[in-house]
Amino acid sequence: MIVLGSTSEVAQAFVEEALKQGEKFEKIYLITSNVETAERFARHIDVKFLQQAEVIGMDLMKEADYNAFEQINSSLLFCAVGYLGEGTEEGLYDNKNTGKIIDINYAKLVPVLNYFVQKFESRRSGTIIGLSSVAGDRGRQSNFIYGSAKAAFTAYLSGLRNYLSDKKVHVMTVKPGFMATKMTEGLPLNPALTASPDQAAEYIFKAYKKRKNIMYVLPVWGVIMLIIRNIPEFIFKKLKL
Repeated sequence: MIVLGSTSEVAQAFVEEALKQGEKFEKIYLITSNVETAERFARHIDVKFLQQAEVIGMDLMKEADYNAFEQINSSLLFCAVGYLGEGTEEGLYDNKNTGKIIDINYAKLVPVLNYFVQKFESRRSGTIIGLSSVAGDRGRQSNFIYGSAKAAFTAYLSGLRNYLSDKKVHVMTVKPGFMATKMTEGLPLNPALTASPDQAAEYIFKAYKKRKNIMYVLPVWGVIMLIIRNIPEFIFKKLKL
């Protein structure tokens, strides 16, 4: 199993959920910019599940070293790379903030994913799971830089799913709504619309086993975003969302 963004709480919860459910992996490759935290998680799953893992450092804001990935082979890739950055009010005109949001969530992530996609395509098997966001379903004034990057990533996953369909590789798009993670710590989240990493992992794993194409972590978000997507633009542009 390949885990991109392996210090993500959702990614780690998914790994544990898969192992609890009896999934067998020769090795789990934990790819991250935070090697120290990933190594602690590797030790954790070794002790708890006797699961071998290898940590590989990768910083998307630097040039990727693809030689480090050459020997990796897997039938499952879980991508939880994400960077929220500053919202519109604080960060709209901060080009460093804007660039980092776009690079980490899309521009510099896609070439790395494509490297692994080629391996999956050559083998003609496997599943790729990508965490996007409900923020990408429609641009909203509160976070449209982040939302636009996630919209691009959602479109990429959609096209990738279409491209790989006849090559026996499945692609699943996951759209979390509010998540109770370190990335959202301090934000005023509605508990009824918020999932914990463990809840998310359980739902994502079930969707993975059912080979879903697109899933909202909490089904209520599918309804919410359906409504938001269908509000006429002349009304929507006046809303404070």
